[in-house]
Amino acid sequence: MPVLSTTKDAAALTLTLVADYDATPEKVWQMFADPRKLERWWGPPTWPATFGQHDFTVGGDAGYFMTGPDGEKAFGWWRFTAIDEPKSLEFEEGFSHDSGTPNEDMPTMRMRVDIEPIGATTRMTLTTYFRDAAEMAQLVEMGMAEGIGGAAGQIDAILAG
Repeated sequence: MPVLSTTKDAAALTLTLVADYDATPEKVWQMFADPRKLERWWGPPTWPATFGQHDFTVGGDAGYFMTGPDGEKAFGWWRFTAIDEPKSLEFEEGFSHDSGTPNEDMPTMRMRVDIEPIGATTRMTLTTYFRDAAEMAQLVEMGMAEGIGGAAGQIDAILAG
């Protein structure tokens, strides 16, 4: 599995995943830039994603839902705040109602993605920043660390295909 580590840092209010892939940075970048590739890995293996909206520009929005094994749906949104192809991107993210409007009762986070060549491989570092300790604890309790690890573990097969 390409995931090297998933680290929770309560003092910094971050959850960081580090993974190495046998691909170029440009190919790893496509895992975010191409919504059809993105939906093949964003979400745990038993909760595949469907992106109905994906405006991959600074200020652009993405909207998606993940479908659970029993058909239940969990909706989410992103707002892209920085894009430096193929090195990094940042976006705000949160939960939404099935209408696509943000669910204000749930936490909002910020994610930074760094993509860098490491010898013949590419390292992807996903860092999620939480607003406070309570929101971090809530999402970790919901299984976010295991979910993002399982999700990132699916990228190798997409890159190989």
